[in-house]
Amino acid sequence: MTFPLDPTATLPTDGTNGTLVGRVWRPDVEGPSIVALRADGCYDVSRAFPTVRDVCEAHSPAAAIASAKGERIGDIKSILANTPEHFRDPAKPYLLAPIDLQAVKAAGVTFATSLLERVIEEQARGEPQRAAAVRVEVEVAIAGVVGSLKPGSPEAAALKQLLIAKSMWSKYLEVGIGPDAEIFTKSQPMSCVGLGAAVGSCNQRAVQIAAA
Repeated sequence: MTFPLDPTATLPTDGTNGTLVGRVWRPDVEGPSIVALRADGCYDVSRAFPTVRDVCEAHSPAAAIASAKGERIGDIKSILANTPEHFRDPAKPYLLAPIDLQAVKAAGVTFATSLLERVIEEQARGEPQRAAAVRVEVEVAIAGVVGSLKPGSPEAAALKQLLIAKSMWSKYLEVGIGPDAEIFTKSQPMSCVGLGAAVGSCNQRAVQIAAA
């Protein structure tokens, strides 16, 4: 299913009031460009930031993009409208996936129940017959405690030392009750697709050949 894109449905509710960065394919230069989306149009800032990675590595990315000079390559509405594959004129600019060189990172929380299950799995080491005994041991040690602990608190640190002494500490518990948020690699840049691009689609002809 494809649908047209427009600023109202695509941009944040405050429009371009924030600092918006993207990547655009420019047919006139036969390559991708880093752009800043501003109220009066889309500006190519590739001279200052050749890649999105360079933006992310800047000391103050938002301020750096806000002050970057660049060539206006079009208005946001037109570039958005030209982005979906089925509506695209390849001779005009269109948006690409915003990630180029860096791995896609994610941040999240792990619920107490999930923490317990992961620790049990780790302690059982893939042996189903040990899982029941390990479950009892782990639940006696930490059940009813992990869910009420404040991550990074002195109480959490004390529990960590207790579990280390019992050889039951796990990296999964570090994620749940440690002082730092869970940041992990979700995927690599080549797995990203751009705005309005098809996801999970395949070539129908290839499927027919494979089935023949």
